[in-house]
Amino acid sequence: MAASASSSPASTPEGVVTYQIDPTHSVVEFGVKHMMFSTVKGRFAAVAGEIQLDEANPTRSAVTAEIETASVDTRDANRDGHLRSPDFFDADNSPKITFASRSVEPTPQKGQYRIVGDLTIRNVTREVHLDAAFLGKGTDPWGGTRIGLTATTAINRKDYGLNWNAALESGGVLVSDQVKINLEIQAVKKS
Repeated sequence: MAASASSSPASTPEGVVTYQIDPTHSVVEFGVKHMMFSTVKGRFAAVAGEIQLDEANPTRSAVTAEIETASVDTRDANRDGHLRSPDFFDADNSPKITFASRSVEPTPQKGQYRIVGDLTIRNVTREVHLDAAFLGKGTDPWGGTRIGLTATTAINRKDYGLNWNAALESGGVLVSDQVKINLEIQAVKKS
């Protein structure tokens, strides 16, 4: 099971700086094909987590995150209610989606990384690979140090027990199995 976003190691290795994900400046978005030809997107409003960043040696970096399934928002109350139901996220019994990285590896492109970790949805854990990029670091108007990252991946929702679907008269199904995930993350250095 993935580590809790609020847990921290007893001591942080020298050179590793811990940043806390800022949910008000971060986006956790997903997209799924609807009726085989258009894409419906949604977001999760409640995200928390930590990034332990070693800028000199990114392979020593790590990420943990938690997303509240009940915070799903697709701009349609009926669809959001269905997504919270046992047909999909089962928010009452599986209130959190979690991620815990296992490795961070630089790619040949400067500032880009492959993050491998465990994604848990509905108590099912699978390995995922995130294509990530470090966007920069700066000081905010209140003296805090912030970093920005972006990451993408795709998963098969059925791997996590999100099996509901409906057949279309014209052939095919209402909801695709593949879900594209896009993350735009801002995090602030913990004091």
